Amino acid sequence: MRNRCAFFLYLDKWLIYPEVMDAKGFKRWRKALGYNQKDAAEALGLKRRVVQYYEKGERDGKPVEIPLYVALACYALAQGVTTYHGPPDFKPQKRAKAPQKTNQAKTADGPVEAEGADASTPS
Repeated sequence: MRNRCAFFLYLDKWLIYPEVMDAKGFKRWRKALGYNQKDAAEALGLKRRVVQYYEKGERDGKPVEIPLYVALACYALAQGVTTYHGPPDFKPQKRAKAPQKTNQAKTADGPVEAEGADASTPS
């Protein structure tokens, strides 16, 4: 359990610094959750070969970066989240129309055309 707590602290860095998850971090994540490569691939919706590329950090001699969405999925799985259906009863709100700009000043009697700086000084 102690190692798992330390692992969660490491996972929290992913949200702030997503580049923290590298090949070694990905492999640590998999082993900390007790997944073999096949289980990790199924949990993330990837092919086993992709998990192998992520753990190796390269494919055909070219570097492979772990995408942010995979790092976030790893974090979610480590937190026990296995599925997400969105917020309950989500209904997008209609945007209010922006008020139109006019050159009128409002007074208690209603709108009055602004005539310049001299209009505000009494005569």
